[in-house]
Amino acid sequence: MKLSGNKGEWSELYVLLKLLSEGKIYSATEDLQRRENCWFPILKVFRAENKLHHVKYIKSEKNQVELYLNDVFVSKIETSELEIYAKKFFDGITANTGAFEIDGSESIMESLKCTKIRADSSDKTDIKMEIHDPFTNFERICGFSIKSDLGSSPTLFNASKSTNFKFEVSGIDDNEMEELNAINTRTKIIDRMNRIKKLNFISVVNKTFSKNLMFIDTQMEKFLAEMLKIFYKENISDCAELVSLLDRTDPLNFEVDNIYKHKLKKFLCAVALGLMPTKKWDGLDEANGGYIIVKESGEVLAYHLHDRDSFENYLLNNTKLEKGSTDKHDFGKIYVEDDRKFINLNLQVRFK
Repeated sequence: MKLSGNKGEWSELYVLLKLLSEGKIYSATEDLQRRENCWFPILKVFRAENKLHHVKYIKSEKNQVELYLNDVFVSKIETSELEIYAKKFFDGITANTGAFEIDGSESIMESLKCTKIRADSSDKTDIKMEIHDPFTNFERICGFSIKSDLGSSPTLFNASKSTNFKFEVSGIDDNEMEELNAINTRTKIIDRMNRIKKLNFISVVNKTFSKNLMFIDTQMEKFLAEMLKIFYKENISDCAELVSLLDRTDPLNFEVDNIYKHKLKKFLCAVALGLMPTKKWDGLDEANGGYIIVKESGEVLAYHLHDRDSFENYLLNNTKLEKGSTDKHDFGKIYVEDDRKFINLNLQVRFK
């Protein structure tokens, strides 16, 4: 059966082929360049398509990869052949848009014992492998999240009703509320926000999301609320620009240099590696190896968690806030609750 997927989905198989053919992965600098002197040998790659279908790929010493299905040896593939497969997938991904098929993908996937474009995953881990860590001189199994630059910029943190922040609106009467809610311009939220006289943060709407944020920082909710107020009032979306402004104005009176930048980097890293708004989080990284990025050139690089600073700087400098659907996510309109007026503002983060 022919399989269809988008650029991001096909990129996961491309990464699998690329890593197996090269047998190592280079680390990235904070501006996404290869660190020539920092790479990790890949010993094994694991792919679980469901509870009954587990594939293990083991790199041998003879430029071959051994395949095991449910721990039973199946076949060997030459790394040179895997390199050809990777090139075919790259060409297919870059030549198409939307949902598409890749010619010859069925036979390639059969040789890899893959039946799905994306492996099943309930967390942030897209690929799991055993690497040799030259820093500790140990072998360890770790999971990585995958981001592809071959298609449109993906979201880092998706909008939903659970990512709403609740603010109390003061200084307007019922007639003004109706007048503000009737504004239906292309910039309706900004127009409404600029006519609201006083706005006080109350809480994150979803209690699980609120508790998860506490694992990062007890002040994280208030910090993100201040960032959202600027985003929706002044239409500044660039993450680095937002925290630069917050560090200058210091609305929460921290009186510590660069503390807003520090907090946002910790938040971005947490959502990249583990935190989800509606899933109870224990503060640990689910993608405990780091982040793999497919560059537009097809090069595959990684941010390993031993170099978290570079990864955090990459996230800060390459993300922006984005407005989701006001109707779908239920935000942007003033409403009354217990004789008080409120407005929800929504948080979504996308790569630039």
